Amino acid sequence: MAGFTTIQSLGSPTDIPLREAISKGQLPGPRILTAVEPLIGRGEQTGTPDDIRAFVRKQKLAGADVIKIFASGSIRQGGLITLSQEQLNAACDEAKKQGLRTTVHAYKDAVAAAARAGCTQIEHGTLASDEDLKLLVQKGVWLDPQAGLVMENYLLNKDKFVGTPGFTEEAFQTIKEIIPSYHDFLKQALKVPGLKIVFGSDALAGSHGRNAEEFIDRVRDGGVDPMAAMVSANSLAAEALRMGNQIGSIAPGLEADIIALDGDPLKDITAVRRVVFVMKGGVVYKNSHK
Repeated sequence: MAGFTTIQSLGSPTDIPLREAISKGQLPGPRILTAVEPLIGRGEQTGTPDDIRAFVRKQKLAGADVIKIFASGSIRQGGLITLSQEQLNAACDEAKKQGLRTTVHAYKDAVAAAARAGCTQIEHGTLASDEDLKLLVQKGVWLDPQAGLVMENYLLNKDKFVGTPGFTEEAFQTIKEIIPSYHDFLKQALKVPGLKIVFGSDALAGSHGRNAEEFIDRVRDGGVDPMAAMVSANSLAAEALRMGNQIGSIAPGLEADIIALDGDPLKDITAVRRVVFVMKGGVVYKNSHK
C-alpha cells in the first residue's frame, strides 16, 4: 500500500511461506526476495571456507533468492570486520556457483574485503574510504547506502527496542549521534564517478510501510537528485536484483507495476508519502485518488 511492489528481505526463514502465499495470490503483498538465514561473521567460529560453502548451499536448497552476509559488526560498535578474506571469498564464490547474488552488511574495512571477494552488493558501507568506493566501481559492486532511516526508526520506536540485547539507554545516545555519519557517507559516495548506488531502506520492525521516508532523507539530507533517487528505486533496483527484464520500468512485456503519487516528487520529494494508486502485476491494490 506504500508503493513498493518488490522487496528484498535479508534473513528470516519465515519469509519463505510468506513469499509463497503472496506469489500464489493468497495474501496481498510485494514480491519477496529472501535470504532465508544470513551468514553471520563470528571470526573462526563462523567455520572454515568449506563450512561456509556448505552453509550457502543449504540456503539455496531452502529456497533462498540471495545470500546475506554479515562481514562486520554493527556501526554502533565501530563496524569492525568479522570475516577473514578467505571466508568471504568462499561465501561469495559459492553463491556465484549456485547462481545467487550476495548482499554484504559491511562497514569500514569489510567493504573492500567484500569487493575483493567478488560479492554482488554492499549494504550500508559507512566508514569506507574513497579508495574502497573506487574499488567497488572497478569490481562492478552495487552500493546500498542509507540516509539514516533505520536509526531514526530505532529512536521513534525506542520503547519497543530498549532493554532488548544491544539496546541500552546509552546505545540510544550513540544511535542519535550516528545519523549525521550516514548523511556524510551518502554525500561522499555521490562524488565517486561510476559508483552504482541503489535504493534500500534497511527497514525493520516498526518501519513497515515507511520505506519511502528513505527517499526524503536521501534528497533532503544526502543531497541526492530527486530523479536519481527515483531511478535508484525503480530501474536501477530491478537491475541490481537481476530482474530488469521483468520489473522496474514501464515497457511492453514487463510486469505492469505502476504507482501514482499525489504530487510531483521531482519538485517536492514528500509526495512519496502520498501514494494514491498501486498496481502490481496488472492487479490494482489501491486506488484512492479523488
